This record gives sequence, structure tokens and C-alpha cells, in this order.
Amino acid sequence: MTMSPVITPLAFSRRLKNRIVQGLVWLAFAIAVVPLVSVLWLVVKNGYARFDAEFLTHSMRNIGARDAGGGAYHAVLGTLEQVGLATLISVPIGLLTAVYLVEYGQGRRLSRSISFFVDVMTGIPSVVAGLFVLAFWVLVLGFGYSGFAGALALSILMMPTVVRSAEEMLRLVPNDLREASYALGVPKWKTITRIVLPTALTGIVTGVMLAIARVAGETAPLLLTVFITDSINTDPFTGPQMGLPLYVFDQAQRPNVTAVDRAWAGALTLILIVMLLNLVARLITWWRSPAKGR
Repeated sequence: MTMSPVITPLAFSRRLKNRIVQGLVWLAFAIAVVPLVSVLWLVVKNGYARFDAEFLTHSMRNIGARDAGGGAYHAVLGTLEQVGLATLISVPIGLLTAVYLVEYGQGRRLSRSISFFVDVMTGIPSVVAGLFVLAFWVLVLGFGYSGFAGALALSILMMPTVVRSAEEMLRLVPNDLREASYALGVPKWKTITRIVLPTALTGIVTGVMLAIARVAGETAPLLLTVFITDSINTDPFTGPQMGLPLYVFDQAQRPNVTAVDRAWAGALTLILIVMLLNLVARLITWWRSPAKGR
């Protein structure tokens, strides 16, 4: 005959507190998820009807304000080019900055100055980045509105996120790996490129995707640097170029149902592009993961 264990008042109090805290955590999770689910549901419900092949393969050229046709092909192309250029600019600079801060700049005055300016850039409003590029690149240097000007503004917003996420991932790499590499006579630069960076690759890619998702929906910088056009412009270095955030902004402010439907479909397209990019990043990290070969 087995006797059930006696629960002391102290153990009962601990269990009760544990259950209460667990309940509060689940409640906070539900509260955080409800707005996300509601936004996704609203965008899918309102944008699905207009999300078709014509929408993805046609632009707004020669489409009147109340015409039911037209699409967002020119905006999708512009967003991919602008975000791609911004990624090509910000990721190498941000990654090299993070490598310097973690591997070379510990205790140095320059490292502290860089960290300070990265923190300042983290809090810069997106419209300020757009105004800076507008004043310097478009007005002072006279290059004019272009997709590249928008990419410059987006890269300013991406860099702090890339630097901070990469820095944290590099700091998580155990020092034992570095010391073992040094003990074998491997130079520091090769240790960083062959040991440290591959180990932190998964976290770095995740940080880059967060940076891309952070700038993919920015409207103010593009409105100031890219401008608005209804035609397809495949050259991001010449002339105004549309983007999906600008497309949604332009269509949503028109006082007719057909334009608003196109705006909802544009928002749905933007969400799907960000989700697809995240999926590709997950596949890349899975492919490069050390645990894959086990």
C-alpha cells in the first residue's frame, strides 16, 4: 500500500504561484497574438478578391481613377529592387561593424563611439532618413528621384538592426572555439571567417530578415526619395519608381471602391513577400546548420 506524498503549505504556495504566473504568461501571449491575427485576417479578407494574375502582371499605366483593372506589378518590382539594394548596402557594412565591435574593438574609444552612434541610429524616425537622402542625394548632388535613393534611405534604417543582431550573435559564440582555433595556429581573420561567422550564421540571417521586414513597409522615406509613378521602371538608378508601400498609400487615398480594393491587395502582396523572404531565410539557415549533417 503506497501512501500519497504530503504536500506542505510551502510546496502548495509555490505550485499556486507557478500556475498563476503560467496563466498570466499565456494571457499576455493571447493578448499579443489577437492584434496580429486580426490584422492578417482583415488584410486577407479584403485583399483576396482583387489578388489575381492580372493584379500581379499589370501596372497602373493608362488606368483611370475609377477603372476596375490595373495591378501592382510595377510596385512589386520596385519593392524587390529597392529592398534588395538596401540589403546589399547595409548587410556588409553592418556585419563588418559588428565583427569589429566584438572581435577587435573591445575597450577602445572608437568602439564606444560606434556603439553610441548605432544606438542613435536605432531611434531615428524613418521620415528623417528620407529627408536626409532627399536633401543630400536628390537636392544637393542632383541625382533626382530614383529607386536607389529610396534604397539609401532604407539602408540607413536597416544598418542599426543588422549591427545589433549580428553583434549579439557573435558574442554568443563560445570563446573556446576561438581559442582552439588560435591554438592550432589559425590566424584571427581566418578564425572569424571559418569558425565564428558560420557558427553565428543562423542568428545573423534572422537579424537580417528582421531588418528587411522592418523596412519593407516603410512609406515616408520612399515618398520623399522615390516618388510615385504608374509605369514600370526596371532601372532603379533613373527616374521615379513605385514601391508597394507607396502603391498602398496612393490607392488608399483615392475616394472609390476599386482603388481601395487594390490597396488591400497591395497590402496582402507585401505581407506575402515578407513571409516568403522569411521562409527562404529559414531554409538557408537549415541548409547551413551544423546539426543538419548529424
